[in-house]
Amino acid sequence: MIKRTLQEIAQMAGGTVSDAYKTTEVAGVAIDSRKITEGVLFIPFKGEQTDGHRFVSQAIADGAAASFWQEDVPGAPADLPLVMVDDCLQALQRLSRAYLKEVKPKVIGITGSNGKTTTKDIVSAVLSPVFKVKKTFGNYNNEIGLPLTICQLDDDTEISILEMGMSGFGEISLLSTLAEPDVAVITNIGESHMRDLGSRAGIARAKFEITDGLSGLFIYDGDEPLLAPLAETYKGERAALGLNEDNPYRITDIHMTDGAIQFKVTPSDTVFTLPMLGIHNARNAAIAILIGRRFGLTDEAINMHLQQLEMTGMRMEQLAGPNGSLLINDAYNASPTSMKAAIDTVNGMTGDKYIVLSDVLELGPDEEQYHREVGKYFDGMQMTVITTGRAAEHIHDEAKKLTTAYHFDDKGAVAEFLRPRLTADTVVLFKASRGMALETIIENISN
Repeated sequence: MIKRTLQEIAQMAGGTVSDAYKTTEVAGVAIDSRKITEGVLFIPFKGEQTDGHRFVSQAIADGAAASFWQEDVPGAPADLPLVMVDDCLQALQRLSRAYLKEVKPKVIGITGSNGKTTTKDIVSAVLSPVFKVKKTFGNYNNEIGLPLTICQLDDDTEISILEMGMSGFGEISLLSTLAEPDVAVITNIGESHMRDLGSRAGIARAKFEITDGLSGLFIYDGDEPLLAPLAETYKGERAALGLNEDNPYRITDIHMTDGAIQFKVTPSDTVFTLPMLGIHNARNAAIAILIGRRFGLTDEAINMHLQQLEMTGMRMEQLAGPNGSLLINDAYNASPTSMKAAIDTVNGMTGDKYIVLSDVLELGPDEEQYHREVGKYFDGMQMTVITTGRAAEHIHDEAKKLTTAYHFDDKGAVAEFLRPRLTADTVVLFKASRGMALETIIENISN
């Protein structure tokens, strides 16, 4: 983590500090006054509902070494170690950018509608055995979270993997120009944030902003027509990756076994094994393979490192359910595209198959259409479809025409329905937007 004197912090952040506190040392940064650790720099944000400056004195009393203070906020305590700044958020961003330039790691920036966190975790698994790697913690992927992630880098960090999220235009551009990635990735273009960006074309343009600060390799979904013309405008090195034959880097020979996926990535004949479910994750792993090759790793080493994969929770997380059943928690987030990928995953498995789906949020005025398209995707598939949630009723309306389907207004009723049907031959996958909290059904079943 960042360890500097207040004088150094002030210079990096574009602020000022009184002579009495210039030699005060800080270690790390914190934005939540309830989670202060000894010696951190507290960053108080001035919001519409509350003002973090109210908690500065308490944060320092609880162990913070110092705090930022925004110049337009009155009442700065004269007896506390403060760095006066014009704007706390912008000062944090300046601080993180200056610190990143001092540490000088190689930076990998990852964005996309789906698969950002999964890809980040796989890339980290591939590189960590060889390099000192730090990656975005959780979903710290916005204008606050990314600078905080950077400030957590150690002085000897060699590679920083930064997830970049957004809800509107200009947000990823800010993150990319702050981080100046050496490698940038767009996993795919889905339908998330349709309400804010208007169309999938708008989403593609917003994601493509990741190249604004890029000075190296651009890896993108070569099967996505919306990205091809945008990629042509990037003058640096490009790598289109996908299943289609016209991709220079192609994923081939995909084979799914119980608990793993096997595949190849041209031009190599190496058969890679990924200990995850979901054919779509072969794409995420293929990105990590290209990055591993970029950093000088052999395919044999990459394949070995993939076996050490540890995933962030609720992403194709395999859990032991009652009576020997298999519960797959993929309920961290969702889009219509990722729901279809989840359906494909269940369809490729053996046993008594169930899939539990709920609402996909932030789809805008076309919400009903997108949910109905998910329901129509069950054509020709043999599984039991269970839905819960208002918008998910549209999935049920279409799915019941094609396969066995049930809809419940209450998540507790879903658990009651599933519990007596769980056997050693049963697999149940849960998928929805994070806000629908489908993991509570798993908890209910398991308890």
